[in-house]
Amino acid sequence: MKVLHVIPSVSPALGGPSHVVLNLVKALRDCGIDAEIATTNDNGSTLLDVPLNERIEYEQVPVWFLPRFSPPMKEFIFSAALTRWLMLHIRDYDIIETHYLFSYASTCAGAIARWQGVPYIVRTIGQMAPWALAQSQLKKQIYTFLIERHNLNSAAAIHCTCTGEAEDVRKFGIKTPTITLPLGVDRPTISPEAKQKLRQIYGIPSTTPVVLFLSRLHYKKRPDLLVYALSRLAAQKDDFHLILAGSGESNYITHLTNLVSSLGLASRTSMTGFVTGEDKDLLLQGSDMFVLPSFSENFGVAVAEAMAAGLPVIVTPDVQISPEIAAEKAGLVIKGEVEPLAGAIASLLNSPKQRSQLGENGRRLVSRRYSWPCVAQNLASAYSAILKEQPIPTNERLAISD
Repeated sequence: MKVLHVIPSVSPALGGPSHVVLNLVKALRDCGIDAEIATTNDNGSTLLDVPLNERIEYEQVPVWFLPRFSPPMKEFIFSAALTRWLMLHIRDYDIIETHYLFSYASTCAGAIARWQGVPYIVRTIGQMAPWALAQSQLKKQIYTFLIERHNLNSAAAIHCTCTGEAEDVRKFGIKTPTITLPLGVDRPTISPEAKQKLRQIYGIPSTTPVVLFLSRLHYKKRPDLLVYALSRLAAQKDDFHLILAGSGESNYITHLTNLVSSLGLASRTSMTGFVTGEDKDLLLQGSDMFVLPSFSENFGVAVAEAMAAGLPVIVTPDVQISPEIAAEKAGLVIKGEVEPLAGAIASLLNSPKQRSQLGENGRRLVSRRYSWPCVAQNLASAYSAILKEQPIPTNERLAISD
């Protein structure tokens, strides 16, 4: 079986979706599926320094990079070269999986796949959630009417990562079968000295609990809400240090920096910028809790990574794996408001025992549910069933709804 994944960009600037598609394709290849990626050389405001128009190894997986049209148009990312390449090569593959809605690469791949008779799956990455649809609403409504609804209804299946995302698909009026399959998480290499090392690097007292926000710095993720909540705790003399880890647009980072300063939190806040590899592992293992009060999150890879590292998590119900977090007692699920968030953080700051228990529960949840090999094997089974025009198999990790 030969599978092509199409995504507008695999730039780190796009955050979770890039990380997911690279790891998903690697896991598929590890279980015997000949999977590749077709994308552009987009890197946000710049271009990735990669060979173009040829198959290369990138982050341990085969990727075809095609030149984007310049200047970039956010996630839409037009590429005439990608169009030509898909026209010539899409029939080299048995099945296509696209990532993103309202973007040129995914739309183009779906249209060409239909024209040339190749089945395709669409991964919506949470873009049908009410909050997401409300952003640039008129543009999305027009795009849906002209293009996207037909693209979704003509797909072989919609790949969702949780039941909440599948429900959003149905509420949008899409009748295509949905595959509900969580994403995977890499287990960190354990570092017993992580807490001590983290505090040395950032000049944090050894007994001060560290509150970690690790995600794209974007108003959707609401790091500003976290800052406001912590300012309440600072006024109550609670001891903590906040680490804001992630990249974002310069205007928003300036806003966040000014907010931290105006609320008197500059001395107890560190902003690391984008982190990966050992630096990321150090943050996850050296902190004491993880907070993501997002407006909308279809899965929340960073949340799962935090649980894999044994961190208790605090999330809003809009993080769509929050029901599993609540059911497994792996963290606290709270309203996205200052008072509930401040209360949840205070509860964990004042109880190392609760932090430890929630963290251990989260580690078990990730081990049981969010394993890349299991995800890849179940997705491969779904691909096979689609190609054979058979019912998609179901088990505890893979569900389909008609």
